[in-house]
Amino acid sequence: MKLWSAAIAMLVLGMVIGYGFLYLTASVSESEDVREGAEDSAGRKVAYWVAPMDPNYRRDKPGKSPMGMDLVPVYADEQKRAAGDVVIDPSVVQNLGVRTTKVKYGPIDRRIDTVGYVEYDENALQHIHTRVDGWVEKLSVKAEGDPVSQGETLFELYSRTLVNAQQEYLLAKAAGQTILSSAAVERLGALGMTTPELADLDRTQEVKERVKVVASIKGVIAMLGVREGVYVTPSTHVMSIADLERVWILAEVMERHADAVSIGQRVVFEVDAKPGRQFEGEVEYVYPDLNPVTRSLKVRVAYSAVGEVFRPHMFARVSLFVSSEEDVHSVPTSAVIRGGVADRVVLALGDGRFQSAAVRVGYEAGERTVILDGVQATDEVVVSGQFLIDSESNIDSSLTRLEPHSEDG
Repeated sequence: MKLWSAAIAMLVLGMVIGYGFLYLTASVSESEDVREGAEDSAGRKVAYWVAPMDPNYRRDKPGKSPMGMDLVPVYADEQKRAAGDVVIDPSVVQNLGVRTTKVKYGPIDRRIDTVGYVEYDENALQHIHTRVDGWVEKLSVKAEGDPVSQGETLFELYSRTLVNAQQEYLLAKAAGQTILSSAAVERLGALGMTTPELADLDRTQEVKERVKVVASIKGVIAMLGVREGVYVTPSTHVMSIADLERVWILAEVMERHADAVSIGQRVVFEVDAKPGRQFEGEVEYVYPDLNPVTRSLKVRVAYSAVGEVFRPHMFARVSLFVSSEEDVHSVPTSAVIRGGVADRVVLALGDGRFQSAAVRVGYEAGERTVILDGVQATDEVVVSGQFLIDSESNIDSSLTRLEPHSEDG
């Protein structure tokens, strides 16, 4: 009985060993056939199989990569491709969502978006000074911001000098001294008396102890430097009147855009107080100096706000439009890979081949970036998935540099 059991066990063991030997022999034979140079349906010789996303994972037959992706063949005629080239199977390219676009060559207009604020138009300010010393009496405006109308009396001035000049004029006129009276009229005008006031003096023949100072424009009090009863001289800055229908928009342009700004450029701005509305103007003046704190350039835009109310220090969103003066190469901004040492784009070479290329980047215009050097108008760049391909290209280039070169090149 024991002999019978031992015989059966030996028979089973032999069968297992036999089947194992046959399977191993078939696998080795199949592997040898592939390693020795299998050909695909098109007759191209396969050199080896590689993981789509890991060029270091190579096998001599089809299979799966550690990431679970199908290995792709590398053909013998592709082995001498340029260092840094990345070859991806078209099906894998589609699965990765890689998108490409052509390099554009032509004019590209810029739009510089920045911020600013509303300020009084200093050219429209009326500064009030007296032409003679005296005392301010009956001050009509009480605080900065008070509105005034054209021709409105701002204050009355009592000046002993003006009183004496009026008396001299009346005496000369009564004595029939034409030359003296003409000189007295000129002196009164120089001291600040207006033509209507002189006419009233001729008509009434009475000396006015107070002379009225009136506003020559409509606006608001931008600065008030006196109070009622204050003694003033011609050097005293009594007040300033601002015309709110003429304002400045002072925009702060960053240093990198400084060379693009010039007088006469079209400007569009918005203010929060008037939502949904846009106002247009143009650059009137570019200030010569740069703000050392904010590293920005001040740009002045003059605007006539007829029928509108723009209050000083209102916040404004400003857009300056710069027309292109020459044709340039440009790509979508998303295609540019910014680096610490150099910027790059990924070129699509066709047939699933890609290569990273160093570029010299210019200015940005909306969603496009100007490329000063590194691409041609016939090139095609990757705009989606470029970071993954670029990292693969850099790894491949580094490995190629580490490989020993043959004597014949």
